[in-house]
Amino acid sequence: MRLLSFRAGGRDRFGIARDDGIVDLSARLDENARSLGALIAGDVSRARAHEDAAKPDFALDEIEYLPPIARPGKIVCIGVNYGNRNAEYRDDSDAPRYPSVFMRTPESLVGHGQPILRPPESEQLDYEGEVVVVIGRRGRRIAREAAWQHVAGLSLMNEGSVRDWLRHAKFNVTQGKNFERSGAWGPWLTTPDDIAPDTPLHLTTRVNGELRQDDTTSNLIFPFDYLISYLSTFMPLAPGDIIATGTPTGAGARFDPPRYLRHGDVVTVHVPELGTLENRVVDEALDR
Repeated sequence: MRLLSFRAGGRDRFGIARDDGIVDLSARLDENARSLGALIAGDVSRARAHEDAAKPDFALDEIEYLPPIARPGKIVCIGVNYGNRNAEYRDDSDAPRYPSVFMRTPESLVGHGQPILRPPESEQLDYEGEVVVVIGRRGRRIAREAAWQHVAGLSLMNEGSVRDWLRHAKFNVTQGKNFERSGAWGPWLTTPDDIAPDTPLHLTTRVNGELRQDDTTSNLIFPFDYLISYLSTFMPLAPGDIIATGTPTGAGARFDPPRYLRHGDVVTVHVPELGTLENRVVDEALDR
């Protein structure tokens, strides 16, 4: 089942994405499920009864896609998590023993089809295609073997990075990862009953149709279940929290010379089981 948040008819809504259109759950469920985040925190199975509605409420081209969860409690991002990414840094460092972790704010991400902003402060906006884990059940110190029980679904992210702002301080990357509307996630979350936990997900990222990143999650250094267990050791994971699990080699900064994003570029992140996240880059207006 593919669950999404969207805008139609002047209202923010949530529902089920089908091949033939959108089933509007906000018009079918009671007030205890006013958003997709509230549905995840309650009982996602309630949506199943409406999955096979005879007729969708909206066509796919009638809606504006929103980030699947409007205000995630936590947006946790993992760095350098594909097997050959550490070598990409060319610093002769050993493979990491533990994940590199940083946080993003909700304002830094937009939905599928919405423009990504290239800030005037930098010429180094870059793309990073990633698979996202959406938490559906609260937990602390979650055992790896129980991790999948805490997953509401999987989604996609372009974890946009402003590269020169990643190096403004010695020990953090927060500034370069949190420019407003510099990344995106969506278009929906796909529930775990549609994906076996051990399925190797084939992730590709294209810029203007040109293949830049191409790898599978079987190459992750720290797989989904480990990340959930590790992160929940020091903080509770709650419904609606999201974990961006890392990007493969091939980001623009790693080319010689670097190939950063420019106004008008289109970034497309794709996993067959999870759909396609696509966004156009536009220069941010200073007077907005």
